[in-house]
Amino acid sequence: MAPAYRLGLIVLLLALSACCAHAADSWELHPEWAEDFKAQSVSGTMLIYDEKAQRYLVLDRQRAETAFAPASTFKIFNALTALETGVIADEHVTLKWDGTKRWVADWNRDHDLASGMKYSVVWYYQEIARRIGQERMQAWIDKVGYGNRDISGGIDRFWLGKGGLRISAVEQIGFLRRLADGALPFSARGQDIVRRITIVEQGDGYVLHAKTGWKQVDGETDLGWYVGWIERDARRWFFAMNIDMPNADDAGKRAGLARTMLQRAGALEKSAAPTR
Repeated sequence: MAPAYRLGLIVLLLALSACCAHAADSWELHPEWAEDFKAQSVSGTMLIYDEKAQRYLVLDRQRAETAFAPASTFKIFNALTALETGVIADEHVTLKWDGTKRWVADWNRDHDLASGMKYSVVWYYQEIARRIGQERMQAWIDKVGYGNRDISGGIDRFWLGKGGLRISAVEQIGFLRRLADGALPFSARGQDIVRRITIVEQGDGYVLHAKTGWKQVDGETDLGWYVGWIERDARRWFFAMNIDMPNADDAGKRAGLARTMLQRAGALEKSAAPTR
């Protein structure tokens, strides 16, 4: 068989495989979830992927396929890239606080990669992005195929509201599934570290990985993200929620609202009691 023909055949088979895998996923609409959003005086979308059932459960599919600035959900990618490039050796590398008082009290101290993820410390992840640099960041964005791959707007703010980077809830889940599988083009060690520092809750038989995001642009309604996955009973459910937040206190509704949807989807039991 000629090399060119063989290569073409391989590409075709891979394309057909990807197509069939995508076609196997079903979509289940849940317009009734809007009542839970309404009860919290917010609007948005919730997308859950039940891996075992190969099924998406969604409120507002069109919005789930619409791309928005990732805001601090990008810290997951940023951490992976920092570890891969050697900018940060591990999750315990501490950067000194510069003494500038910021609006979140927990940001006003020294942080490491893990605490920077936990408290969503913008200045810490801006600094590691500057150390990675534009060229290396773009190369990894392209290699992974993250969102629209646009990092215009500044190396330390392209993922924030006025930057060029955009990603949809569907794409968020695709990225997180690859991370959970260790299938991203980063080292196994780096992916293991990031999986570990994104654990926000553990209970009897389950683990919850999650990350918030909050896009703020003057003159625009704030946007809130909550993305992650649950591992329970040898099953996994991936999720991505984004909501419009007309008021600052709406940010505190993200995790609770997502938890309600995850319970409705059977991913999380109502009696689940976190140990962390």
